[in-house]
Amino acid sequence: MKKLIACILLSLSLSSLTAQEILTLDSCRALAIANNKELMIGTEKIHAAYYQKKAAFTNYLPHISGTGAYLHSGKDISLLSNHQKDALNGLGTHMQGSIQDFAQSVIAQYPDLGPLMSSLGGTLPAALDGVGSSLVDALNTHTRNIYVGAVTLTQPIYMGGKIRAYNKISHYAEELAREQHETDMQEVILNTDQAYWQVVSLVHKKKLAEGYLALLNKMDSDMEKLIGEGVATQADGLSVKVKVNEAEMTLTKVDNGLSLARMLLCQICGLDLHTPLYLADEAVDNLPVRQRPASADVETAFVNRPELRSLELAGNIYRQKVNVTRSEHLPTVALTGNYIATSPSAFNGFENKFRGMWAAGVMVQIPIWSWGEGTYKVRAAKAEANIARYQLEDAREKIELQVSQSAYQVQEATKTLIMAEKNMVKANENLRYATLGFEEGVIPASNVLEAHTAWLSAHSEKIDAQIDVKLTEIYLDKAMGILR
Repeated sequence: MKKLIACILLSLSLSSLTAQEILTLDSCRALAIANNKELMIGTEKIHAAYYQKKAAFTNYLPHISGTGAYLHSGKDISLLSNHQKDALNGLGTHMQGSIQDFAQSVIAQYPDLGPLMSSLGGTLPAALDGVGSSLVDALNTHTRNIYVGAVTLTQPIYMGGKIRAYNKISHYAEELAREQHETDMQEVILNTDQAYWQVVSLVHKKKLAEGYLALLNKMDSDMEKLIGEGVATQADGLSVKVKVNEAEMTLTKVDNGLSLARMLLCQICGLDLHTPLYLADEAVDNLPVRQRPASADVETAFVNRPELRSLELAGNIYRQKVNVTRSEHLPTVALTGNYIATSPSAFNGFENKFRGMWAAGVMVQIPIWSWGEGTYKVRAAKAEANIARYQLEDAREKIELQVSQSAYQVQEATKTLIMAEKNMVKANENLRYATLGFEEGVIPASNVLEAHTAWLSAHSEKIDAQIDVKLTEIYLDKAMGILR
């Protein structure tokens, strides 16, 4: 009987090996990690956090900016009123009478200067008119079209600790992105392992169902012969055929479940859903279990769990946010320097040329009164930091419980496997005795069918126990943060 089952299982394994790709658990993990979109997103988040950290560091350095502007206006800016312009344009004309009076007084005292003063009296007003017009033109600002360019340098001296806090926050944010990526990776590995062992479990159950169906078909054939010889009744034959039909239905359900489980594993590994694959543990009857005892090493979990490290980093970020909030209400000091050029320029009269000047200074901003806004915001930031601290403490307590429960589940699964193996040995022996008794005609068919059912149940429980041991080991590694 055992040789018949072994031959059936071996032939199935060899036929599948030739047509399918062999994947180990590690290769499935590698495929899942390489093709998981969430991990790709997590990698990009790490890159983004890294560059944000680089950007935060630049706040220590001087910043240089350039500014340019153009303004067209409807009128020029005038330094003289219209009355003053008229007075300057007619300066000589307005002073002509005074000039003539002055000339006559000079001629009266100095007759010899009469020809000279007469010529001056005729040309001086016109010359003064020209001087006034030139002065009006010189004072024209030409500001209907204004061009301005400036280069400014700003060097922070003291920002209330904001720059240092932002740099620490960006550093913690990068580490937090890495820890979240590690958490996602462990989750992907966990899902991969669950899908992998689900396929292995269904493969073994399919082989078991096929072996069980082969046993019932042999018994059905033997029953037909016994009925023909008059040793067995038609009722015995019908009861066997019912069991055969049930075994065929069970095999169909297992086969459908196995197809779906393979599709799920392909999806997790990033393969086409209909990719034929063969798992290395499908041919292993006794799955290896951990040799080391399952212990609830809580300290190892506290050190390795990425969730705890993420919460610790989040707490650090919130504490730095307190400093950022406080810095907004502290004095700030910055060194400034700039170079400004304009056209028209006012550095050498008003010229339609670009001329500039440089300037340097210190800027100080001191908050004086804000009705307690800063105090309230700092207290709110401290409350958020306390929330992060409480979340960390709560997570440590839950992880301690999770590790203890996972270690206990491993121990229970191991005990269950030992009992299932003992039950399987007894079920095999019971089936052997029942089959021999049936062949000798001393045991009725109903007893043999009961032995078949007990054999199927014992083997199925052993498969479940083996898979349960593997899964509880994985859950323990996940709880301790060492799932790799």
